[in-house]
Amino acid sequence: MTTTIISTEEAASQRGWVVLDAARQPVGRLASQVAALLRGKNKVTFTPHMDTGDFVVVVNCAQVRFTGKKLQQKKYYDYSGYVGGLKETVASTLMAKDPCNVVERAVKGMIPHGPLGYRLMKKLKTFAGAEHTHDSQLRAGKGSKKAITTSAAVS
Repeated sequence: MTTTIISTEEAASQRGWVVLDAARQPVGRLASQVAALLRGKNKVTFTPHMDTGDFVVVVNCAQVRFTGKKLQQKKYYDYSGYVGGLKETVASTLMAKDPCNVVERAVKGMIPHGPLGYRLMKKLKTFAGAEHTHDSQLRAGKGSKKAITTSAAVS
């Protein structure tokens, strides 16, 4: 068995762009697909301590769905750091105010916490509607960047 070591520059050159349609998908299932793509677990060059994943653009975040009674019962917590600074928001309120935040929080919980996770989250781009601002990256002639548009499960 031979071991191949991939450099950071080589991993960065193999990055692509993936567009996922979040319409009518459960939040958790979508988030697990996005987290796997951000980490690069779908590639043969996956290394747990390196950023080998693709850029992910999630469109139609406003149409994502919750199963069961989660829309009324699920609570998101924010803490300011001060005494009495704990704020809780119900999922329906957060979906009305900022639907992209729901998807970002779900993905953030599924990636490593620390410097690697911070880098991975910078590669996630979320949009409430069907339009996004990354068409030029998807159509780039760099050869290594490619667009994979899917609304089904990514394996």
